[in-house]
Amino acid sequence: MNKKQIKFILASGESYKIEFKENFNKNMACDMVAFVNASGGKIFLGINDKNQISGIKITNKLKSQIQNLARNCDPEIKINLEKRENFLIIHVFEGINKPYKCSSGFYLRQGSNSQKMTRNEIIEMALEQGKVKFDEQICQEFNFKSDFDQNKFDHYTKEAQISNLLKTEDILINLNIAHKANKTLKFNNAGVLFFAKNPQRFFVDAVMDCALFKGNDKVEVLDRKVFRTGLLEQLQEAIIFCEKHLNLRYEFKKARREEKYEIPIRAVEEAVVNSLMHRDYFFKGAHSTIYLFNDFLEISNPGGLAKGLSKKEFGKKSVRRNPIIADLFSRTKYVEKVGSGVKRIKNAIKKAGLKGPKFKFGSFFDIEFIRNGGVNGGVNGGVNGGVNGGVNGGVKKVEKFIQKNPGVRANLIASNLKISQRTMERIIGLLKKENKIEFKGSFKTGGYYFIKNDKIS
Repeated sequence: MNKKQIKFILASGESYKIEFKENFNKNMACDMVAFVNASGGKIFLGINDKNQISGIKITNKLKSQIQNLARNCDPEIKINLEKRENFLIIHVFEGINKPYKCSSGFYLRQGSNSQKMTRNEIIEMALEQGKVKFDEQICQEFNFKSDFDQNKFDHYTKEAQISNLLKTEDILINLNIAHKANKTLKFNNAGVLFFAKNPQRFFVDAVMDCALFKGNDKVEVLDRKVFRTGLLEQLQEAIIFCEKHLNLRYEFKKARREEKYEIPIRAVEEAVVNSLMHRDYFFKGAHSTIYLFNDFLEISNPGGLAKGLSKKEFGKKSVRRNPIIADLFSRTKYVEKVGSGVKRIKNAIKKAGLKGPKFKFGSFFDIEFIRNGGVNGGVNGGVNGGVNGGVNGGVKKVEKFIQKNPGVRANLIASNLKISQRTMERIIGLLKKENKIEFKGSFKTGGYYFIKNDKIS
């Protein structure tokens, strides 16, 4: 710092990034913490209240005392000391591990003062820095006996291929979504979002809003579904919604029929699961959304890039905003444990010979896929071709087959009816949603049965 700069600072006085101290005292730790919790700053030691250089004797002992103040903060503050002729400049840099505290508490720079932070300010800063994970927090209102949904749990363990050798409570604990406290099973927020009978009673905004619009704006709604259920069910229902409205064609290769959607379903799956895993569940008043327009499909979730992930690192580095939710999904077929979902989305789109997708991040994270067919193609081709020829086209066949073969397993149905495994899973999902079939027995030996005795015409 040159003489002109110092002269200007002295003439301007204390500010958001400048603090004057005539003598050393331990209260300087409050100013260090205030600067490191804000945008950084400088403490000029040896400057009096009149903004004049009063001078101070700079010794090794003094420098050691200042360094000790910084080291004793939690976490430790890194500083640089700049020695001038008769005063000392302490450079304090903005922290990368906020919030910081000294022995007397948490402080933040506000204007030209170092103010002690309130409880809410501390919590807000911790949330902004990603120090408090939403999914790890215990949901005190959740009552295991009355709020736990055994059917959702059974559905999840089947999807994740988790053995039922252990008791339900032991599996929940091993999945890191519950723990015992005074003989009571306490659920964290991740467990509530997956396995509560009504997750939205606890987190009203944790829903998936899916809509098909006419044209490219949100004026005329052609179809809409709002899924208020567990996260795994939201994922599966959202994928079915997209399959229903995306254009579908068939390609025959080596006497085998392959389904080809205008946007690869694998890319859509990755985008939807990414939305559910990485959304900011602290964000109030907004939902995860899937909007189909004439020319594009937009998948959006509250919360931009996770703390610690820069725009340059996006797609190359993975940072989990909700590690427990991400781990629960990673046990299913929808998530690969190794690599970035963004890369897999790009690769699927590239393999299909399509353009994009576009990624946007601010307060929300958006993925935009370019459509090839549009709404007319999506409604007529996607619904008529996709429903009659795709997922829903095989529903009647599957219904008849289960009626004639009680206890049959999904792989045998797919094999006998020559339906792809992925389509088979969608059909099973639709039939279960309509309460027409149910799964009975263990994961290894059980099968599907009709709930109703109605004959299929």
